[in-house]
Amino acid sequence: MSKVLIHLFGVLWLCSWLMLTGEAQVVDELKYKDPKQPISVRVKDLLSRMTLEEKIGQMTQIDRSVANANVMKSSFIGSVLSGGGSEPLPKASAEDWVNMINEFQKGALSSRLGIPMIYGIDAVHGHNNVYNATIFPHNVGLGCTRDPDLVKRIGAATALEVRATGIPYTFAPCIAVCRDPRWGRCYESYSEDTKVVREMTEIIDGLQGELPPHARKGYPYVGGKTKVAACAKHFVGDGGTTKGVNENNAVIDWHGLESIHMPAYIDSIIKGVSTVMISYSSWNGVKMHANRDLVTGFLKNNLKFKGFVISDWQGIDKITTPPGSNYTYSVQASIEAGVDMVMVPMKFDDFIQDLTLLVKSNVIPMDRIDDAVGRILLVKFTMGLFENPLADFSLVNELGSQAHRNLAREAVRKSLVLLKNGKNQNSPLLPLPKKVPKLLVAGTHADNLGYQCGGWTIKWQGFIGNTDTSGTTILSAINSTVDPSTQVVFRENPDADFLKSNKFDFAIVVVGEPPYAETAGDSTELTMLDPGPNIITNVCGAVKCVVVTITGRPIVIEPYLSSIDALVAAWLPGTEGQGVTDVLFGDYGFSGKLARTWFKSVDQLPMNVGDPHYDPLFPFGFGLTSESVRDLVTRSTSASEFVRACIFTIMVTLLTSLYLIG
Repeated sequence: MSKVLIHLFGVLWLCSWLMLTGEAQVVDELKYKDPKQPISVRVKDLLSRMTLEEKIGQMTQIDRSVANANVMKSSFIGSVLSGGGSEPLPKASAEDWVNMINEFQKGALSSRLGIPMIYGIDAVHGHNNVYNATIFPHNVGLGCTRDPDLVKRIGAATALEVRATGIPYTFAPCIAVCRDPRWGRCYESYSEDTKVVREMTEIIDGLQGELPPHARKGYPYVGGKTKVAACAKHFVGDGGTTKGVNENNAVIDWHGLESIHMPAYIDSIIKGVSTVMISYSSWNGVKMHANRDLVTGFLKNNLKFKGFVISDWQGIDKITTPPGSNYTYSVQASIEAGVDMVMVPMKFDDFIQDLTLLVKSNVIPMDRIDDAVGRILLVKFTMGLFENPLADFSLVNELGSQAHRNLAREAVRKSLVLLKNGKNQNSPLLPLPKKVPKLLVAGTHADNLGYQCGGWTIKWQGFIGNTDTSGTTILSAINSTVDPSTQVVFRENPDADFLKSNKFDFAIVVVGEPPYAETAGDSTELTMLDPGPNIITNVCGAVKCVVVTITGRPIVIEPYLSSIDALVAAWLPGTEGQGVTDVLFGDYGFSGKLARTWFKSVDQLPMNVGDPHYDPLFPFGFGLTSESVRDLVTRSTSASEFVRACIFTIMVTLLTSLYLIG
């Protein structure tokens, strides 16, 4: 019996020892899943376990339209995106987005190593792809606020709305320095001036969260589940192409590139930006997607950027002319240049196959693949994706919240630039009175939310009309601002007889550009949408008028300026039209300053502040200011009280003198 017991205890001890050592071995083997381990240890551990196929999968970003759970698992896809207008279904709710993204994520998590994918989207002026989201002014307007704290708050609000839909990564901010308004992406740029663009990189702190003390320089940072990974784009010189042609060649020496287009990237890296997107454009004839000297040599080695570098949409295809004519070469050139993640985004099998072949044939070394994947994993670990890969509905009420709409309204009023106020200094038209018998609202852009928001809104090229998302048009804002007794008459293009037959106290004319994005916005003429010029001529020739321009850049306005009583540049204000009326009717004063030079004629372009031939219609930094009605009344009341006090003092002095004389 004792021998049996001894044998039994021996077996139990052996089993216990095996279990303990087994558990220790499992813990040791799964260091990358242990949040207590340093991130560098987790990255190294996971990287050592990955096959070539799994590594190349991490370097692959595909559009949601070609993604499903099985593709995520079988191809080890590292990232999915929504291109402009790519949504789960029309007018999808936050819950619809979360459910779709979680399905993709479950596919990724079911792969051998369970590496979560990262979902990205172009949230470039709010969460602009999503129905009912708050649409903030485009960057061209935000630059005019000269308010980095405002931009930081917009970043924080945008992060909440993006996270509300289950997305942890935005392809923003665009830190291009637009040097020619003929460029179709100029409205994505804060300014022609490097200093202004640098100040606006504060948005990164809003999107990602502020770096903790003693953070390592160059390393990515994302501060929790209410923040998102940001992307500084488009590296580098995208705003400096010849004649503003999109995706074209920036002819500029190293000093110019370094002093004009590079500084905002240095600021972004210092702030811990997680990713950098490469520009379609070339620098002195070399495609940026194939420029190893700048991407690896300068960005990664000199600036010590430790996040990952991502291509633009089919950006590597465009290394060759025509695009895609030698795809294998494009894959080789871009990866060798230092691109870590490729926004393929459709034919991902071709990319995976070509890159696999290039590595197996020793054309691209495994060290380059490991560098790319290590950077991608670093960002994923940093943002907590391994601990919290699946989204939930806890933030859905942040989408389009009233607090965010109020913030957007503040941004609109601070971005407006008053260019003219009265045909002479002694008779300003603004602020407008709220109580008059009858006022006219005219123009193509007065009651059109799509025009008001511009490109990159719901769809890639934007939309036309008032039904694609929710918001307040300028006409609606006027109706809700004026006194109930004021009759507001809207006629988009009133003729002379209509104007003569009505006795309007004044008119508000809202005109501008149609929505556009990227190359579709390139323009050599920079004119407003017809019949805008005729509307200005007819209305302003008959009635005192304020003209409000809704544009992504300065446009031709000088021929009409003499007939206009007051002129306001409202840029692309977004969904909150009441920000415009807040200032027109004097609830707030004008404070915006031009962040772009306003030319007299397109023949002057390119023309930027500091140029020797600088002769603008309105110079960089120009912007008339006005007081709010409240401040005017306060000042008037104070002045009246001062006058009364002076009169009283004089009377007392006179009476005292008379008494003493007598």
